[in-house]
Amino acid sequence: MRGMHPLLTLLLPTITSSFTSSFIQHRHASSITTTTSTRHHLTMQIDPVTSLRTEWISAALVTNQIPRAADVALQLGTYDGRVVNFLPRTIRRLITSSLTPDGALPVSTERMLRQMRERRYGKDEDMQGAVDLELLVQTPDNLKEVEDESVDVVLSLQSVEKMVEAGLDWEESVREAIRVLKPGTGRLLFVEKTSTGYLSFLEQFEGEFFEEIGYDDVDLVLEPHVAGVAIKSEDAGLTEEEKEKKRKQQEKDMLAERSIQAFERGSKRRRKKKKKVVSEEEEA
Repeated sequence: MRGMHPLLTLLLPTITSSFTSSFIQHRHASSITTTTSTRHHLTMQIDPVTSLRTEWISAALVTNQIPRAADVALQLGTYDGRVVNFLPRTIRRLITSSLTPDGALPVSTERMLRQMRERRYGKDEDMQGAVDLELLVQTPDNLKEVEDESVDVVLSLQSVEKMVEAGLDWEESVREAIRVLKPGTGRLLFVEKTSTGYLSFLEQFEGEFFEEIGYDDVDLVLEPHVAGVAIKSEDAGLTEEEKEKKRKQQEKDMLAERSIQAFERGSKRRRKKKKKVVSEEEEA
């Protein structure tokens, strides 16, 4: 049984204790070189037991591993509307990406997304606090409509096989996820088949782009899956020179903040002293 990493504690009250107690494994990366992994021939057939279990795990993962401060989520390979029910209500925007070659969401997928939102939040005229659906024309391996470092959470939920079947590059979708995630706080949440090599590919970015990766095998399934969380590094993609420049700027900002605080404390003491003198003069 794997030990749970304190920074990636997963709260899964509805999942079996064996999964809850063993979810996170954290490994420190040494020298990591990014290489292209061998693609596997994948089929989209999945047994009902595994399907239900992975959906359950996906719901728990998304619900419990999205920070309260996060308000923008992006799904890699949107193919139905279930994710709307998984997202916590703190998420204000859900950005989609399509599995079709032209990047446009199928009408059926758009309909499912809107129906799920309506079921959860009510009719359009009554929707208060509902998540905004940004149905963009883009594929998961080319998130052309999304700016760098603008997304809090990226979701990859049983999407790799579907990307392969659609002729899309799932490895490039990981690189795109890294690009759009916010540094320091951005998270990639994933539930994928073990046989796809998803975790092995993801580990190549640990250290340089991901501060840490927590994962565990999904239990009680007939076909092995892996679920986990990857947190983007604060200095992701920066050169040593850029890191040093950033460090010096942070030190400068910290000294400036301390100076302001010292001045404010001094001003407060002077005001209190002046008030005391005035009170004594009035009493005299």
